[in-house]
Amino acid sequence: MPSRSQLAKSKRIHRRTGRTFYLATRLFPKDVREATYVLYAFFRIADDVVDTTEDRSPDSQRERLEHIRAAVLGRAETDEPVLLATRELLVKYDIPEHEVESFIDAMVADIDHEPYATREELDAYMRGSAVAVANMMLAVMDVDDEAAARPHAAALAEAFQLTNFLRDVREDIRDYDRVYLPGEVRQAYGVTIDQLEAGEADTGFRRTMQVELARTEARYRVGVAGIRHLPKGTQFPVLAAAVLYAEYHHVIASQEYDVLSERPSLSTWRKLSLVARTRLHWALSGDPVAVFDRVAAIGEPDHLDREPLPPVEAPTQ
Repeated sequence: MPSRSQLAKSKRIHRRTGRTFYLATRLFPKDVREATYVLYAFFRIADDVVDTTEDRSPDSQRERLEHIRAAVLGRAETDEPVLLATRELLVKYDIPEHEVESFIDAMVADIDHEPYATREELDAYMRGSAVAVANMMLAVMDVDDEAAARPHAAALAEAFQLTNFLRDVREDIRDYDRVYLPGEVRQAYGVTIDQLEAGEADTGFRRTMQVELARTEARYRVGVAGIRHLPKGTQFPVLAAAVLYAEYHHVIASQEYDVLSERPSLSTWRKLSLVARTRLHWALSGDPVAVFDRVAAIGEPDHLDREPLPPVEAPTQ
């Protein structure tokens, strides 16, 4: 296992940069918890290469990502604690190299980002940025039947990332010049890139957000349905993470779907309250789906559409 200093470094990065998931991570059994600290820190270090407001050239970003890839896969020397710890985890948990490759490839794709024209294109990107992460986590959790767990874990990882995209629309375009709302959906509701840059949350933008929230919520339900395939000690932490991330949907709805004026956020008290409620209902039923339906924000009536949404049309050529 990674050394104490490597774990401490990883934990600090996780606690500082991923506070919502960090709370859920602390609920894992010790081995899974420590491995998650390391993996999350590795993901963050790679992600920070492209998620930066510093004046860094695309070539320097690619060079750094390729060094991270090579170091973690044992193809290059490094003295970076998190990368060394990640290398050890790959061996200990027999994590396939192609999952690391897929993740780093997704980070490289962000360097020359172009707005995704379709949901299919966005899903292809998330194969590396989200699903690869889920597959690495399944290895760390030592799941008995990975074939049964994989599609659910993929759906939940995609749901988490889609929630992040919807929460961070303003920051992504303002700070990184990126747009993760699919073009076909934006076009169906008349939303332009210029409008996003100007922070104009009109009716079309709000409807776009509603449509994408609904798509994301469908993935939460698929993901949560597969929690039963995970080892007992990891089921509640994953369920708690799902509840916490889904709560952002309630905040977005309470802001009338305007994430351009204000970034949705959760207070520490609200997070702790949600975890406590989830724990209570988990103790009563032990059924991930039933608990999620009872506690998660996406089941609350004030988030349901009050008007029928027009269909999303493919963009004209």
